[in-house]
Amino acid sequence: MSKKRVVLAGGSGFLGQALAKELLQRDYEVVVLTRALRERDEDDEVKEVEWDGEHIGGWIKFLDGAETVVNLAGRNINCRHTPENLREITESRVNPVRAIAAAICHVKRPPRVWVQAGAIGFYGNCRDQWCDETTPNGQNSLAEVCRLWEKACHAAASLHTRRVLFRIGLVLGRDGGALPILAHLTKWFLGGAAGSGKQYISWIHLADLTQMFMQAIEPENYLDGTYNAVAPNPATNAEFMRTLRRTLYRPWCPPAPAWAVKLGSRLTQTEPSLALDGCRCAPKRFLESGFEYQFPDLRGALKDIYR
Repeated sequence: MSKKRVVLAGGSGFLGQALAKELLQRDYEVVVLTRALRERDEDDEVKEVEWDGEHIGGWIKFLDGAETVVNLAGRNINCRHTPENLREITESRVNPVRAIAAAICHVKRPPRVWVQAGAIGFYGNCRDQWCDETTPNGQNSLAEVCRLWEKACHAAASLHTRRVLFRIGLVLGRDGGALPILAHLTKWFLGGAAGSGKQYISWIHLADLTQMFMQAIEPENYLDGTYNAVAPNPATNAEFMRTLRRTLYRPWCPPAPAWAVKLGSRLTQTEPSLALDGCRCAPKRFLESGFEYQFPDLRGALKDIYR
């Protein structure tokens, strides 16, 4: 009996590698669609296939008969949010969605499930307001990017493919995402709160996020529609940085006022709103589904990562 196949579009990054590892452990065939093929070890069971993230090509044969397609494609948002960069960020998300939608319509045996990565940026800067899956779209530039991203997914014709969309928060892992940057700053005694420190960070441990994806992929589960992929206990920026300092055995650090964050972002070519804005998200639908978190609180999550 042949293995069930999962196709990971944009799966060569931080999250994709973790998900590929989990899938292999569960005896799935894993195919990664990537723009840049890499040399892999002979014993590496992951198959890489080149795609441009925009057009139908030879890669669609791997969707034919696949169990699931997971789309993680999208440019990193850690840059200045100029009109040109925002255009590229949007296109890097919308175009792969449209390419996958077109491919599903062209294959004889479409995937059973399409799991689409989104972001809690959909809600905009919500300060201390709780946001669940019914909360409307926000007003800032990243919220607009997420709106267009989700709109492309909802517009796709996939009658025989169930769609699941995850609005993902800050993913905590040692080898990727924003946490290594924050940990580096903290180790150099620069781990103070940003701005007021009252803005919320909705986070998720990489291990829990991986299990959320597996719950969407495995046939005995039935996830459908939109889910906030976050832990149930978001923290303010001040709480987050204080917990990170304690985990890394660093003393109190002075907070960075908003003007300093904005100045630093100009020097490092990053976007200050990524640190100064926040979103307090509740994983309402995951809690209702009975999902069991391995790391529901921040202290336990960081201790696991830096044990």
